[in-house]
Amino acid sequence: MRPFPKLHDLYIARSVLGTVLLTWFVLVGLDLVIALFDQFGDVGKGDYGFGRALAHVAYTTPRRGYELFPTAAVIGALMALGQLATSSELTALRALGLSRRRLTLSVAGAIAVLTAAMVFSGETLGPWGERQANVLKQTSTSGDTVVARYSGLWAREGDVILNAQGGHERESDDGQRWLELRDVRLYEFEEDGRLKSIAQARVAEHRPGAWTLRDVTRTQFAAKSVTRVQVPEERWASKLDTTALTADLDRPRYLTSHELRAAIDYRERNGLDASQFEEHYWGRWFYPLNVLALVLAAAPFAFGTLRSGGLGRRLFIGVVFALGFRLVQVQFVQLANVFDLDYRVAYLVPILVMVAVSVALFRRRSG
Repeated sequence: MRPFPKLHDLYIARSVLGTVLLTWFVLVGLDLVIALFDQFGDVGKGDYGFGRALAHVAYTTPRRGYELFPTAAVIGALMALGQLATSSELTALRALGLSRRRLTLSVAGAIAVLTAAMVFSGETLGPWGERQANVLKQTSTSGDTVVARYSGLWAREGDVILNAQGGHERESDDGQRWLELRDVRLYEFEEDGRLKSIAQARVAEHRPGAWTLRDVTRTQFAAKSVTRVQVPEERWASKLDTTALTADLDRPRYLTSHELRAAIDYRERNGLDASQFEEHYWGRWFYPLNVLALVLAAAPFAFGTLRSGGLGRRLFIGVVFALGFRLVQVQFVQLANVFDLDYRVAYLVPILVMVAVSVALFRRRSG
């Protein structure tokens, strides 16, 4: 036997890929137009003109494409199968001995290729584009990246609470990057909650593995006395890093899986609520399964004779049925958040139910 993929697999994949990509471009294009109109309210603030608004929206294109791809995959796959059914090509393929399940597997294989590309984009271009868009808008409207991005930053690491009035990420000529915070205060507490010391630093630099405080004034609080010392430079041994601070400043759904994992570890280490980050972290892992489950759930509606009620109606039902799965999964995730359940279960159960329903529909229509 010839290895997978066979000729009919490539033919179906070509039809599906073309239709899915066309649907995806249309959905993303509409979303970008709506997003551009939303930016008009900020046009004219500072240096934020139409050109920068357009650039801001363009930077968000990878993230929007990642979020809209599951919908495009369902609609595009069903449209492709509908076109093949209308031209009797599905009938011809079935006459050759190919089952509905085998044809659906060919569709799933094509969708899997695009899904892999979306996952890569969601972990690289998406977060990068969002940060570039935010920096562009913040610097244009406020004129100061320091104030716009890091003003009033608060973070906790163990018994120490950090507050910075501003800061930014720097990059040297050789490509090294580090975080620099200014006007920093470190509040250190005893186990019983008593304030132990306050350290004021003009600048706090974070390079891989270490913090360096410069121009430090440290005030120590004893039971009956207060002492103050000044040092030009001081090392701060802390696991708090740029990723954890960035997670506090950016929306969790715009972070990479690595950044989400680091943010979860940071919050669990300090006894903080990490549920919002866990929700998006596991959502990233289940993203490919969600896309395939959506396609499998809707695919049975594209098969059958044209006399059985109209292909267009069945395609519409298939889209509604598949998108309903997404709504059900969102509800499961919200219930997991409310009742403190495992998010993996919340994501997995709707997928398993939808696959079971899809199998049942295939069996029902196989006659």
